[in-house]
Amino acid sequence: MKLSRRAFLAGAGAVISQKAFGRVIDLSKENETARVLTARRASASILPSDLASPTAIWGFDGTAPGPVLRAKAGERLKVVVENGLDQPTSVHWHGIRIDNAMDGVPGLTQEAIEPGGRFFYDFRTPDPGTYWYHSHDRSWEQNARGLHGALIVEEAERWKGADRDIVLLVDDWRLTKTGAIEDSFGQMMDWSHGGRLGNVVTVNGRYKPRIAFRPNERVRLRLINAANARIMDIGFRGAATRLLALDGMATSLAEMPGPVRLAPAQRADLLVDFPASPKPLAMTIETRDGPVAIAEISVSGEPVRAEFPEPIGLPAAGLPVSSDLQDARRAELRMEGGAMGRMTGAMHDGRMMDIRSLAQTGRVWAFNGVAGDMNEPLARFERGRTAVVKIRNETPWPHAMHVHGHHFRVVSRDGGAILDPVLRDTDLMMPDETIEIAFVADNPGKWLLHCHMLEHSASGMMTWFEVA
Repeated sequence: MKLSRRAFLAGAGAVISQKAFGRVIDLSKENETARVLTARRASASILPSDLASPTAIWGFDGTAPGPVLRAKAGERLKVVVENGLDQPTSVHWHGIRIDNAMDGVPGLTQEAIEPGGRFFYDFRTPDPGTYWYHSHDRSWEQNARGLHGALIVEEAERWKGADRDIVLLVDDWRLTKTGAIEDSFGQMMDWSHGGRLGNVVTVNGRYKPRIAFRPNERVRLRLINAANARIMDIGFRGAATRLLALDGMATSLAEMPGPVRLAPAQRADLLVDFPASPKPLAMTIETRDGPVAIAEISVSGEPVRAEFPEPIGLPAAGLPVSSDLQDARRAELRMEGGAMGRMTGAMHDGRMMDIRSLAQTGRVWAFNGVAGDMNEPLARFERGRTAVVKIRNETPWPHAMHVHGHHFRVVSRDGGAILDPVLRDTDLMMPDETIEIAFVADNPGKWLLHCHMLEHSASGMMTWFEVA
């Protein structure tokens, strides 16, 4: 089946027959274990009431972020998504090595959920870690309006390395002075530059919330960057911090001398020791003017302990990637375009177009010289074989490159080998940078590879590969 780029890009109006995906959703399979999740309009108190009125949002179950969904590794998660909006939607379960039919990509793995419709997602959660779910139809608008939430897959056997486990989903919103979401979606300035950046940063949907801890409490903090395009450097001033996991995958237990950098869609699990402190601490984000507090941290009450024990890391998870890549199947991806870029033109709708003509169609980025066409995959990989994709960022902008359905290792950066075995699903590429990623193509189906700066994805930075 040839796939039209229009079927991928939200707002194109293409509706694909469900039969095209070889799977008819049988809602009779729903049972009492299925969670119903409704996408609908609602309001939220993002800013304090003395600063602005409640904000009109789109949220799952009417909240932004949506409810935290939890499962244990190896369990099945059953969710019925109901669409209470006036435009189609879908849900992508970001970072999960999921059955292809459940990946939530309209035009590739399912048809979009039409207004008033619903879709039954039923999948196994193989790996423990911090993940999230978000709209994958017209996501450059729907995600920015609040359609996302945390998905936590707990270890099959309880991990005992922390006193508490807390989810902190960080987002940015572009708000007007009255607290309304600025209705400036689809601006070419955003699409051709760094993406839609907000002017208000929130933690769990609130502006500068207060988070309370006890003295000498050790906490697992699950950070999620849910922003459309903002790269976030997040720190906890005054508290000893160690990295536990990146994108849900366990890392070596490393002390962090500074903030953790998260591209859009990335997650980090931190082990944070909060000392007794007579004055408030802060959760901060780095800006051009230095760190700015995005949450107040208070430490009070009876100490949890007199001194901290030795820290405990997380058990390994995911499908390991061999360091021997001699027999790997290889592919290359060249990224071009954007403002101040070198791209003068690209193929679109079967013909060569100059950059001005491309921009008039909403295409300002290209993969391998093609902007807006998705008829052919980047590559086809034999199931079970190791795949290596060389990605060249020939643009003056950073990009958060995300692979669906698999976890990968970055094995080289600008020609230098990287021996770090850490797995991930998203990597932040800097301007004019080249990386090689390696993964085991074990998950059959058709999978996206795209930039998770959502405006970049919508305007050309999207492709797919097939595992068969």
